Amino acid sequence: MTSRDDRPDFIQALARGLDVIRAFQPRQPVMSLAAVAAATGLARPTARRVLLTLAELGYVRPAASGFELTPRVLELGMSYVLSRNLWEVARPHMEQLVAQTHESSSIAQLDGSDIVYVARVAVPKIVALAVTIGTRFPAMQTSLGKVLLAALPPEQAGQVLAEPSRSGITPRLAVGAAARQAVLREVRARGWALTDEELAAGIRSVAAPLRGGDGRVIAALNVNCHAAETSLAVLTGEYLPLLLQAAGAISADWAACEAVPQVTARPTVPLPAVLAAPAP
Repeated sequence: MTSRDDRPDFIQALARGLDVIRAFQPRQPVMSLAAVAAATGLARPTARRVLLTLAELGYVRPAASGFELTPRVLELGMSYVLSRNLWEVARPHMEQLVAQTHESSSIAQLDGSDIVYVARVAVPKIVALAVTIGTRFPAMQTSLGKVLLAALPPEQAGQVLAEPSRSGITPRLAVGAAARQAVLREVRARGWALTDEELAAGIRSVAAPLRGGDGRVIAALNVNCHAAETSLAVLTGEYLPLLLQAAGAISADWAACEAVPQVTARPTVPLPAVLAAPAP
């Protein structure tokens, strides 16, 4: 169970509700009350009350031998994505990139020592790890994470990576501090990152930064492929230039969106009755 804050402003009930939602994992759509209680560390009566509350709110529903999430849960994550407008800006470029490479493409942002996927255009392929919006992976073993970590000052990157991962994934390869610093220096120098079966067997990808109008890295974009199907030569020789072109186009469009003045509508002031009345 996640450690709890004992400050008076911390709402335990809300935290427990989010724990229950997060307990549902890919390929495990239906969970029994006992399974939810075990996954969250909650007592069964507490887990039951939380599930019934979430059912009343429309986020879960009863299913055979347990409960399952409803599509309404997507609102929780999409509210963030849509509020940033990143998906609308990136989608046409990602779709073109996927059409050119015939490989999946994703956008991720950094959250502690993990990356979190915030946009994705996928092709139907069997891979070792399922990826959906909201999926978390340890940052250092992914090309997306390397790009995002390299954008931080070295001291800050070290502090971020000292935080425990909340992804639940054990990477295939561990990276020591010295090797990590060398990798991030290389990424900073060349402007893109590569990962080759570091997170899991068969997963190979290349990533590039997405920047705002001030040049700050706001996210990272990748192309990922299966190692048995796509060689490193093809990934870096053919797909990387297309990825860099797409990342540049998304960054330019994002900067243009940021440059548009945000107009706030002024509240309408009711006219005095004498002025609002029609002329005789």
